[in-house]
Amino acid sequence: MSSSSLGTALRSIALLSAMLGLCGVAQAHKASDAYLQLNAHPEGLQLRWDIALRELNAAVDIDMDDDGQLTWREVRSAWPRISSYALARLAIEGCALHPRSQSLEQRGDGAYAVLTLQADCQLPDPAVIHYSLFREIDPTHRGIAKIERAGQPVMLRLLDPSQAAEVPATRAAADTTSSIDRTTQRDRGAFVREGIWHILTGYDHVLFLLCLLLPAVLRSTPEGWRPVATLREALWPVLGIVSAFTLAHSITLALAALHWVTLPSSFIEPAIAVTIVLAALDNLRPVFPARRALVTFCFGLIHGFGFAGVLAELQLPPAQFVWALLQFNVGLELGQLLIVALATTALYTLRQRPQYRIVVLGGGSVAALAIALLWVIERSAHVALLPL
Repeated sequence: MSSSSLGTALRSIALLSAMLGLCGVAQAHKASDAYLQLNAHPEGLQLRWDIALRELNAAVDIDMDDDGQLTWREVRSAWPRISSYALARLAIEGCALHPRSQSLEQRGDGAYAVLTLQADCQLPDPAVIHYSLFREIDPTHRGIAKIERAGQPVMLRLLDPSQAAEVPATRAAADTTSSIDRTTQRDRGAFVREGIWHILTGYDHVLFLLCLLLPAVLRSTPEGWRPVATLREALWPVLGIVSAFTLAHSITLALAALHWVTLPSSFIEPAIAVTIVLAALDNLRPVFPARRALVTFCFGLIHGFGFAGVLAELQLPPAQFVWALLQFNVGLELGQLLIVALATTALYTLRQRPQYRIVVLGGGSVAALAIALLWVIERSAHVALLPL
């Protein structure tokens, strides 16, 4: 192999590593979210805080025998540490929160610790919430808060552990106080940003999209794969893939988030990994008789269930829910467009290299296949084969 060809191959491998490297360290798609429901009434505050046990285990080491399973005995003995850890990372200025009760709740994506807190005070105006849960171990974590005041519309806040959140007492107050208005304007886009972050850190969705895009800059001929002549020729299949995926996951995202159709995470997470396996196999040897856009649509229906958990747990009023769902979906699409634009540009640049079909298409598909197979095993058997 000439030095020029070797250099091209190395650049192709570097590109492949950049696209797939992040995917290889991710164990699961589910983003790190906790749910807070704050009810303010004249007698004081009541707050319910739901935190995933799998995430608490990373912070307070609930699994004392390191067997990968959390038992009731282990959780019961860890409750003082769980409460102490959590309460040190949540505060409302002007109100002292006190623990009232604790319980466990099984959900579609696993068991949650439920902490009930109370405070004998009126919710300040504005309320300033300091939230720093998992800040030291997981910068992707977010708290999603539903705030209810007597006689006021339900309010939503996305709690970023790196900064305090301000909650105005009423929507009218937000229109008359400049500092609160700036906070409210920022929070109006919070679920758009959360949607973008959700897909960019949903490594299985990213890997699935990349598998679909790898052959998009090639065309099939009787002599085999040939690079497309123009960018326009590559954009048509990309447009079909993105449109099918967007339509499909939007449908099931809405259905699942509205609780009209629900499937357990124990089924959805392995099924998402299986879609990557099949997409990678189809790159290596065609296995689907239908057009790729139709296959993408069918697989996208499965991926939509993986996006639904962020909003489904909050039990919002219909108008609030629809608005939050719309913002979240817009964020998903913006993040998806960013991924597709960067990947398509890089792949189009490399399409005419002699090593593209072997290193990028073949090697990339094999790498994706191996990662997805490990995910299938992890998510089906609940074992950890990949780091993180």
